[in-house]
Amino acid sequence: MSTYLRHLAALLMLASVAGGVHAAPSPPPVPLVAPAADPAASAPVSLSARKVYEQARSQLVQIRTVLKGQASQTSVGSGFVVSKDGHLITNFHVVSEAALKPERHELVLVTADGRETPAQILMLDVLHDLALLKVADPKKTGGFDALTFRPDTDKLAQGERMYSLGNPLDVGFAVIEGNYNGLVERSFYPQIFFAGSLSGGMSGGPALDQAGRVIGINVARRVDGEQVSFLVPASFASALLARGRDAAPLKGDAWPIVAAQLTAHQDVLTERFIAQGWKPGTHPRYSVPVPPDRFMRCWGSSEPSRTGGLDFERSDCVMDTRIFVGEFNTGTIATRHEAYDGSNLGTLRFAAQYSASFRNEGFGRLGPQHQTKPQCHENFVDRKGLVLRAVVCVRAYKKLPKLYDVAVLVATLDQPQAGVQGRFDAQGVSYASAMKLAQHYIEAYAWVK
Repeated sequence: MSTYLRHLAALLMLASVAGGVHAAPSPPPVPLVAPAADPAASAPVSLSARKVYEQARSQLVQIRTVLKGQASQTSVGSGFVVSKDGHLITNFHVVSEAALKPERHELVLVTADGRETPAQILMLDVLHDLALLKVADPKKTGGFDALTFRPDTDKLAQGERMYSLGNPLDVGFAVIEGNYNGLVERSFYPQIFFAGSLSGGMSGGPALDQAGRVIGINVARRVDGEQVSFLVPASFASALLARGRDAAPLKGDAWPIVAAQLTAHQDVLTERFIAQGWKPGTHPRYSVPVPPDRFMRCWGSSEPSRTGGLDFERSDCVMDTRIFVGEFNTGTIATRHEAYDGSNLGTLRFAAQYSASFRNEGFGRLGPQHQTKPQCHENFVDRKGLVLRAVVCVRAYKKLPKLYDVAVLVATLDQPQAGVQGRFDAQGVSYASAMKLAQHYIEAYAWVK
């Protein structure tokens, strides 16, 4: 398909809009933002913020991932104590190196007063980006003060003041004031829209109400907006604590746990995606599959040729939700299509460009260390008289057994100087789900009745 610069730029912008950036772990000191230019950092701290911070300070920790046998840290994040026995909550992505490569990494907690102690991972919630830890030897550390979770029955009001805590950029513990703005729209899993400025290193820290109760857990921010940050709702952390309070520390790497949770995720994702159907009226000649805007966002663009060549219109639909699994993300679905008009080109030149556009699609999202080579099958499909050229490719994950990426390319072939090309991608799905989704997508192409 065409890769005109404008569309490439739009994709990059969408990738930035849709993906956000994890607020941690942060690398060694990087001058990302000068303090004097940061309005949130220079804003006066209210008496409420001071009170909340002072009350919660002893329950805050910085979580360092360090190389075994060395003193150097590879990443840092934040966390907080949730039980008197030394249980802690943070993000999965904060501890992912220790979880997925335990032979190389280990975790060290650093309290606000500078005490250090090792920690162990008890349980993971990869889908909500959470981890439950415990101090390795609570008897040596003494008792713990724990933060409490705000009950679900105590609903948050739009605009309610919130206080996010953590250790931004490894420069020291801090409190950031902001507001609750409801749940993020079109997110596959619930996330809180926090109007406050989170920075790298704050991931896994708590966001508290004025009573000092945990509302959410810092997880991500947008790089293309001001004070657009995201929290995992506290109910998921509370549930993780309830499930894992008495669990034994993880032994070995966590890839089997990640794979099991992704398998459950793809079952739900596949079922919901197919159940929602397709939008009507997506093209004057064909029924072209475009999903509803329920847990995806669709963006359109138009590119008339400036030189009398190929004109086309484009639609891209992507999910905000992607599952972080260490060195890559997965567990998401995307679709797009391009409607071409080559009436200014003539039949031969249109056929050449239309075919070249179909051939230039790639399947190399991840490197060979993560996935096998793509296995593709091409065929011509007759959709009640509408002939389609269709290619289905799958790639298997090397560390996620029985999970695949699937890509489907489709081109209409009934017009000599016009046509539609579509692409469907699903990441981290079972083979059965891959085939089911591919069939669902191809069968959506039809003549407009």
